[in-house]
Amino acid sequence: MTDRPEFSHKRERHGVIGPFSGRQLVFVFVAVVMAVVILVGVTTPLGNTADGPAVVNPRATAYILSSPPAVGLRVGATAPEFTVANDDGSTYQLTDLDGNPIRLADLKGKAVWVNFFTTWCPPCQSELPILRELAERYKEQGLVLVAVSVQETSPADVAAYADRYDLGYTIGFDGSGKIFHAYKAFGLPTQIFIDEDGVIASIIGAPLDEAGAVAQIEAILPTP
Repeated sequence: MTDRPEFSHKRERHGVIGPFSGRQLVFVFVAVVMAVVILVGVTTPLGNTADGPAVVNPRATAYILSSPPAVGLRVGATAPEFTVANDDGSTYQLTDLDGNPIRLADLKGKAVWVNFFTTWCPPCQSELPILRELAERYKEQGLVLVAVSVQETSPADVAAYADRYDLGYTIGFDGSGKIFHAYKAFGLPTQIFIDEDGVIASIIGAPLDEAGAVAQIEAILPTP
């Protein structure tokens, strides 16, 4: 008669919920909480550095690209030129989609609205109709909209985007992001409103609704 293995019955262990243990559930809960905190931080508007009521679009928030710089641009300061000195002594110059230089010096006497954006940025896309309409509406009153495309693949890609959405305002190609960083920006879109004397009137790190954009524009229009 052969020996048979001894039979033993062990009680099956059950988790707190189905097969999951209490430790596993705690881990999942903590991971979910952290994800929510990060999501809230990423989608929170950067706000307006100028005094006064908020003018951002409550239905769209900025897309954060990096941590804010220790020292940003200041309202009341002269706006930086669209050039950056390279380490090798050469100069990086912002150009339009045809390769022509864009210089703030050439826009003295104009109200300048600088809008940093990318073609893939949903908050930037949400305010696109507002930029297009207001750039045309206030053109004869001295407004120049300079939209700066940040770290896109090529000017041709941005030009195709501009053609698709019938964007008639000036678009600069900042392929390296150097102008974006020179302006101490860290989210998209970032708006800089510059008066006729080249002085920064307001800085807004979020999409604008139409009423907010109109208020900013009319505050910097050249004196007739």
